[in-house]
Amino acid sequence: MVWARAGIALGAVTLGVLALSGGHRGDPRTPTGLPGLPAPFLGVAVVGSGGRTAAVDAYGDVVDLRKPGPAGPALVAVPAERQVAGTVSTDDALVARMRLGGGRSVPLWRADSVQQHYLPGTNVLRTVARFGDEPSVLVRRIGGPGAAAADRRWLACAQPLGAGAPHWARAMYRRSLLVLRALTDRRSGAVAAGARDGWAYVWPRDASAVAIALAAAGYRPEARRVARFLKGLDLNAAARFDGVAAPIPERGAQGDAAGWVAAAARAAGLRAHRFPSAWRDLADYQEDNSGDYLGNAIASGLGGHRVAGLFGSLRGLTRIAGDPASGLDSTAAWAVRPFPRPALFPAIRRTLMRLAVDSGRFGIVPSQNWHGGEDPWSAPTAWTAWGLAALAREGDGARQARSDRRAALGLMADLRRAATPLGLLPERVDARTGLPTSTTPLAWSHAFAILALRELWP
Repeated sequence: MVWARAGIALGAVTLGVLALSGGHRGDPRTPTGLPGLPAPFLGVAVVGSGGRTAAVDAYGDVVDLRKPGPAGPALVAVPAERQVAGTVSTDDALVARMRLGGGRSVPLWRADSVQQHYLPGTNVLRTVARFGDEPSVLVRRIGGPGAAAADRRWLACAQPLGAGAPHWARAMYRRSLLVLRALTDRRSGAVAAGARDGWAYVWPRDASAVAIALAAAGYRPEARRVARFLKGLDLNAAARFDGVAAPIPERGAQGDAAGWVAAAARAAGLRAHRFPSAWRDLADYQEDNSGDYLGNAIASGLGGHRVAGLFGSLRGLTRIAGDPASGLDSTAAWAVRPFPRPALFPAIRRTLMRLAVDSGRFGIVPSQNWHGGEDPWSAPTAWTAWGLAALAREGDGARQARSDRRAALGLMADLRRAATPLGLLPERVDARTGLPTSTTPLAWSHAFAILALRELWP
């Protein structure tokens, strides 16, 4: 059978001219995907350069589309709850279809095989579907024919990794920078956590990590834009904000926001807010019940000796103050970078080494006694690698430095296995298969990957 060849530039296509497939909203079922690929309608790629932004699934379908920036209002948004439940209707997305010989058009999850790749050095995505022996190519770009050249010019401005960085590290570094370019509004500096319903908002903590990573990579103007946006937020109003800085209800303020925003401002060369800030009886990065949590205490500016007194145990630093049974918490790494507490370094090392030893093939969960299942999370894996790489450089003797660096490289290997074939980091992956189970890519994870790589190869 012969396929039609198709190229689609999203910036030049109106939604009304794309044919949507049928479906029954009364009892929808997500179509079955191809073996080894995620189910349809879970975004696995982001397309854009800080303006109009799209998430694309493994079959070329547009599952999220926003303008004027990545944290803007949705033109298309497949509900995250339906993705999890497996009840996505094909009416919820812009479905990519190919026309077979005889005039019949079919979605790409009906192909014999589908592969995707980005054009080198760009956020322009190519999806190649095969039905029989004939390939058909679908191109997803935003910004017209000049988008690829603009991406490459932007990427060429990056501060390169140091001598000795292997090919995989340079590839992860470049792709991570391009992810941050796609998810950061080039006008306002609003950073979307991910191109997905429920994630296309600005979390102060996540966006601050992006600002720090951009500054470390040599993108100081972009880092300043992000930090200025963050400094304009009412951090006491909510945990997350939309693209025009309005608080999103339902989740209360979290105890690490002010500290992370201050760190972002410092990294960008702007005046930072003063420490200390409130941290007790607030939610933390796990977005659970309010409490007295390690990450919030570290980000707030609490001194190292106070942190040790409240969270210290024989094994390391625990998540909840005064509760050794709460388990070790990976946010101990934050007290190496970006909130250094040298007095805590021995306890941090014990904590991170224990977590690294417990790592699976695809990384670690956020903390011991984690309530969210066994699937590893890429952001804690990356920030733990960053912390260990920094400890290796801080120097406690050559033998200890080698051990710290080896552990950091082991976690980066886990992160590489967790990455998709496109080099993108999901929020979390299936502990057995490594397939994405949540938002892909996640800005926070790529920011920490950049910082870990720069620490390993300065």
